[in-house]
Amino acid sequence: MNLEEIVLENDHVKLIPLSLENYRQLLPIALQPQLVQYSPSDIESSASLKNYVTIALEQRSQKTSIPFLVFSKVHNTAVGCTRFMNIDWSNKVLHIGATWLGREFHGTGLNTQMKQLMINYAFDSLHFEKVEFRIDERNTRSRKAVEKLGAVLEGILRKNVYLKDGFKRNTCCYGILHEEWNAFKI
Repeated sequence: MNLEEIVLENDHVKLIPLSLENYRQLLPIALQPQLVQYSPSDIESSASLKNYVTIALEQRSQKTSIPFLVFSKVHNTAVGCTRFMNIDWSNKVLHIGATWLGREFHGTGLNTQMKQLMINYAFDSLHFEKVEFRIDERNTRSRKAVEKLGAVLEGILRKNVYLKDGFKRNTCCYGILHEEWNAFKI
């Protein structure tokens, strides 16, 4: 399987393999103030965004990540970034994360469309058994979003990740099992 060729899409959104050629489309979005305030990622300059993409592409070459540029078919523009990450092929578990969308696309349903595509692909095409999410405890919007998808809070890792501002966050660990998703999506 060539991870650089995976494209996921429905009527609303298209997830395109992230590349050094297309990341520039994300720069106007990445420059929005505090877009990733709950994340340890630094994307707030052209150089830091390029480094972010370079790291994601290195992880893809190691088969531990599958990063995507998020393209809104409704708005006909790039709107953000997401990825499969921390891929554990032998245990059939992966995370969906490193997701950020331009503020103007929050609350539009785009994130739900994108996550449903990714979860379906993880279970139906990659044959994984569990999808996980790691979310800052304070990020109630993201927590509610994954809960609406059927993800279950499995625990909280206390003070386990430093953010750019030096704050050490608590991380909520959510999971969806394949059998739960099959029952949930019906």
